[in-house]
Amino acid sequence: MSYDKVLQANDLIIGTKQTLKALDDGIVSEVLIAKDAEYRVIYKVEALAKAKDIPLLYVDSMKKLGKACGIDVGAATVALRK
Repeated sequence: MSYDKVLQANDLIIGTKQTLKALDDGIVSEVLIAKDAEYRVIYKVEALAKAKDIPLLYVDSMKKLGKACGIDVGAATVALRK
């Protein structure tokens, strides 16, 4: 499952703003988006990742994604660095 990728990853980019910047910088190999995140929060990440042909994975919960990243709050988007 996608949460396992996050748990095993060495270098995560957590959060929407940071993910957008990393996508612009071209240092992302994959993006994870929580299905329960508000569309207004994640739509730019989704569009930019698709435009740059970066694989998108969807996970069920912001809370679980945040926990997998080792933070105490939910995460709408997480990127895996190349």
